[in-house]
Formats: sequence, C-alpha cells, structure tokens
Amino acid sequence: MKIALVQQRATPDRDANRRRGVAAVREAADAGAKIVCFAELAFDPFYPQEPAPPGSLDMAETVPGPTTDRFAELAAELNVVLVLNVFERDGDLTFDSSPVIDADGRLLGRTRMVHITDYDCFHEKGYYTPGDTGVPVYDTSCGRIGVAICYDRHYPEYMRALALAGAEIVFVPQAGAVGEWPEGLFEAELRVASFQSGFFAALCNRVGAEPKLTFAGESFVCDPAGNVIARAGQGTEEILLCDVDLELVARSHARRLFLRDRRPELYGDWLNTRGPVE
Repeated sequence: MKIALVQQRATPDRDANRRRGVAAVREAADAGAKIVCFAELAFDPFYPQEPAPPGSLDMAETVPGPTTDRFAELAAELNVVLVLNVFERDGDLTFDSSPVIDADGRLLGRTRMVHITDYDCFHEKGYYTPGDTGVPVYDTSCGRIGVAICYDRHYPEYMRALALAGAEIVFVPQAGAVGEWPEGLFEAELRVASFQSGFFAALCNRVGAEPKLTFAGESFVCDPAGNVIARAGQGTEEILLCDVDLELVARSHARRLFLRDRRPELYGDWLNTRGPVE
C-alpha cells in the first residue's frame, strides 16, 4: 500500500491553501496513494508564532466544517483515506485537531493535541485547549491509523498507548522549524518509537519561510524495525510517496516480544502519576 505526505507551504489565504491541498490529494491518488496526510495547520499560517490576539477564536473553524466537508467529498470521489490538521473551534474552545476521513467520505473522528507547549515562537497555550478525545485509533479501509500531533510525539506513553490500541500506522502532523533541535533528533525519536511499539510512523512537516520561523520540511517514514524508508527534502514543496507493508507490523519485535512481555502491574501506577517522583 502506498501512503503520501503532503509537504507544502501555507499562505494567509485559507481558501487558496485548501485548493492546493485538493490538488495535492488528486496528484497523490493518481500516483497510487491510498492514505494522504497533511502537516500541522496545513491550510493556515502557523498562528502560534505570535501570542494569541483578541479574537483568535474567530480564526478557527468547526469540525465538521468547510475544510472537512470539502475533503470528505474528495475522499469519497478518489477512494482515499485522509488525515488533516486544522485549527478547530468547538463552542468557546479551540484545539489543534486532526480529523480522519475514511475512503468512503465518512468523518471517523478527530484527534486533538493533548500536550500543549509554550515558548518563543510557539505560543500554543494561547490558542489550544488540551485535547479531550483521548488517544484514538481509527479503523479505516486501509488499516488502523493513529495520530500524534507534533508535540504529542515527544511523550513515549502517548506513542505506546497508540500501539496498545492496535495502531499500524501513526501519522505525525508537525510544524518543525529549521534549527529547532539538534540535527537528526526528530528522526531518531520516531525511529525508536516505531521500533519499540511496532508500527509505521509517518511524520509530515510544514515547509517554507513565515514571519518568525522557517519550517524545515524533511518529512519521513519509519518502518516497524525503526528504519527510515522514505524522506523528503529540506525546504522543498513535494509529495512524499512511500510503500508500506502492514504485514510487517505483526512480525515486528515489538508486537512479537516487547508488548507481550510488558509488566504494567509494576509500573502502571507510576506512569499515571503527575510530576517528577520525589
């Protein structure tokens, strides 16, 4: 099965970004992709570069809403599964949200980012409410899909929870800037997560210069053995295509050994505590 990661720039024009996203899905489907994933806030500027202004609630959109409606039609037309990422409004709350749409156009649900960071150029606490949808895994026509939105991927317990729920592919919509972390660290982190939990991990990053950040691109895919099997360029707009064999999940070390030999009765309570152990 072929998956696609859409690594493209976002301008302040949401409608134009959405049209480019539709064109990218068509191109990916023409190339044989069965699942297409977009980067974090794929159809908007990266708002958290600046502290949240008054009225930021009005910058968000509902789910279902204009973006999910348009892409649901497209998914049904092309028979592809879509993993999106939008700035979601739900009443008076806003979330960093990844709707998942099955190949028949059904909105299966949305994953909301659980862990919210805040530091220079990533003023996310002013925009996002901590997610309340748990750690869902979606049964799609192309396999069991989990989503770890950007910052959530740094939490091993979140990634392990996706594995325990049976995820075969974990998609990571990301907004990672050039020089943000030591070279190779993001890749190493997901290689380890893939190996330890026995799933494919597919990170789809933003790309391009924005007012305060230049996003790196360099999207990539890891297999369940921790090998990088596809990688996009730095600073390039492209669609990264990658063939994945889901039979490798059941044969992985993690699914045959690591998950089998867990001892949650010894460390389960510790994992559920808050803060450092005194």
